[in-house]
Amino acid sequence: MTLLAPTLQSFFTAYLSGQRGASAHTVAAYRDTWRLLLAYLGDHRHRRPAAADFTDLDAETVTGFLTYLETGRGNSAATRNARLAAIHAFFGYAADQHPEHADLIRRVLAIRAKNAPKAQISYLTDAEVDALLAAPPEARRVGKRDRLIILTLVTTGLRISELTHLSWANLQLTRPAHIASHGKGRKERITPLDTATAMALQAWYEENLSPAPASAVFTAQGCGRPMTTDAVAQRLRVHTTAPTNTCPTLAAKTVTPHVLRHTTAMRMLAAGIDTATMSLWLGHESIESTQAYLHADLGIKQRALDRTAPPATTPGRYTPADTLLEFLENL
Repeated sequence: MTLLAPTLQSFFTAYLSGQRGASAHTVAAYRDTWRLLLAYLGDHRHRRPAAADFTDLDAETVTGFLTYLETGRGNSAATRNARLAAIHAFFGYAADQHPEHADLIRRVLAIRAKNAPKAQISYLTDAEVDALLAAPPEARRVGKRDRLIILTLVTTGLRISELTHLSWANLQLTRPAHIASHGKGRKERITPLDTATAMALQAWYEENLSPAPASAVFTAQGCGRPMTTDAVAQRLRVHTTAPTNTCPTLAAKTVTPHVLRHTTAMRMLAAGIDTATMSLWLGHESIESTQAYLHADLGIKQRALDRTAPPATTPGRYTPADTLLEFLENL
């Protein structure tokens, strides 16, 4: 057996799971990267995975693999960068284990991530939120559940994985009402509940006949199994297309659980809450993650434009006075 195989095994067992305590999602993502890389090595370098060594994974081979991801598999630059991060993590670990391959490892670690275009943050306006909340038929039990899911996501900003893992033991519905959630990176945080959401959750608790503390808050229809993230996303798609007459702009949007999380952040920003508090509320690793919402808020940019308007000018943005000019401006 070559040095690569036992080093890769100890990376996953002793380092990732043992020393770092990485989450199951991280381990799975790194595992999938290495499965793809070793398969690429077999197809393009004719080297069996068990027989592969460090010398087979030089910078040229890794760069070729990254190119293959984009051209052969059609992956985005963001996915390519995520795969590279998994490769870098292993080679960073291997640097201390095998100093004899220091030059090869240094060259692999020198491969840079590709600049990826950042998509504009999508979120719902207050009118769109109201229309979405009104879409589920509350006469039916599934409608009550779906409306409560939407209300909880919009008012708390929980990640979808945090919502689907919620049990009644995670909720405190008496004052001060809050949710104790287990977030990304195994971080735990407390999220306050507003009065309307706390009352709705209390009513749902009573309708479920005071379920056991360990049981899931949101279950699949007809059973006690927790809803999956895909099931929640599918229910959102159903309700997004329903209010086409009352709110046409909602039907034109792709509403996902993460869009509702963005909506929470944008509502907080509009209320004047500072980004440091928002970062704590949303469970961001760094406050820099919260800065993206500043770029998405046109209201902040408009106020900046008004402040910097030259003297003796009317604040505001330019708007064409003629429909033909407006057409030409929008080309």
